Amino acid sequence: MWEELLAKTDDLYPEMVAWRRHMHQNPELSYQEKETSSFIVRQLESMGIHAQTGVGGYGVTATIASGRPGPTVALRADMDALPIQDGKAVDYASRVPGVMHACGHDGHTAGLLGAAKLLNGMRSELNGNVKLIFQPAEEVAPGGASAMIRDGALDGVDAIYGVHLWTPLAAGTVATRAGAMMASVDDFDIEIRGKGGHGGMPHETVDTLLVGAHLAVNLQTVVSRSLNPVKPGVVTVAALQSGNSYNVIPDTALLKGTVRTFDPDSRALARRRIEDILSHTCAMFGAEYRLTYKVGYPPVVNHPAETERVVQAARLMLGAEAVKEAEPTMPAEDFSYYLEKVPGCFLFVGAGGAGAEYPHHHPLFDIREEAIGQAMLVLCAAAIGRLNGFPD
Repeated sequence: MWEELLAKTDDLYPEMVAWRRHMHQNPELSYQEKETSSFIVRQLESMGIHAQTGVGGYGVTATIASGRPGPTVALRADMDALPIQDGKAVDYASRVPGVMHACGHDGHTAGLLGAAKLLNGMRSELNGNVKLIFQPAEEVAPGGASAMIRDGALDGVDAIYGVHLWTPLAAGTVATRAGAMMASVDDFDIEIRGKGGHGGMPHETVDTLLVGAHLAVNLQTVVSRSLNPVKPGVVTVAALQSGNSYNVIPDTALLKGTVRTFDPDSRALARRRIEDILSHTCAMFGAEYRLTYKVGYPPVVNHPAETERVVQAARLMLGAEAVKEAEPTMPAEDFSYYLEKVPGCFLFVGAGGAGAEYPHHHPLFDIREEAIGQAMLVLCAAAIGRLNGFPD
């Protein structure tokens, strides 16, 4: 069975690349993945796999049933693109103005389609079932995972695995870790209201730009002076917008930012301190404010036993030297919602190298396409290992 996995991956590789390139040319934004969903269904039906559509929006699920008793393992891929203009000079560049797959989700979906075809051909050998989850809207909160869970995507599932193609890692390597691996994400919008006036008479105003500048600095003390220094955290003010003239003090200022933490206590403390600092800074200058705090995805917390299975699968398929322990990272992922419901593991599969040097969410982002096959191999091996056990 294990040798068959390796051999069939080579046979499937051209088809997975073709699927990936089709989706790369025809990207769709979060909550708009209608044609991508239809494409996935067509491929599954051509394999003889019945698909359920409209799960949590444009989500698709399907079950590969072995007919033999055993657990059910879910494999998940996301499918949405980003509002970025594709800047690559390649024949598979996006054909949709202002939209591109700049995070590898096209590769995730292609890899899961490959896993579907391979595992469906081996279904009579499995002791249990494999559920395929093709998820929309990972990039934009509230995300597609929670909606798919509400629509039953995890019903009957005993474990779940997912991958992210990751260009900071070289193709041919994988990385994961037990426990917290990716941060929670919360975002905030702050509107400062003051009293505008002439730039030459600031004493008659409540200068909202000045208040905003103080806030941008003061909010940095949340991490440096409030959070436990051995627990990672980030508070970033990413936008400060106020005024448009040389000599007019504006009466409003807008700030936008993001908060990243790994544990509930740090997350709650960061929010309280942001509210305290905002209140007292505005009071100091006589300004008013309105805070909109958007609670986003929880942290990705891998389960130790399932992480060990994924590590074993990766070592078996790619070699022990290819497997690394991931460092905790501040980007967030709504795979976290699945992990709150059932045991599982999320891992990074290296997709960087020549031709794939640009970071995620960059207009020139691309992946080493051999990583699609490597991701598929690890997912399939993890599923088989969970159902049938690993070789001695």
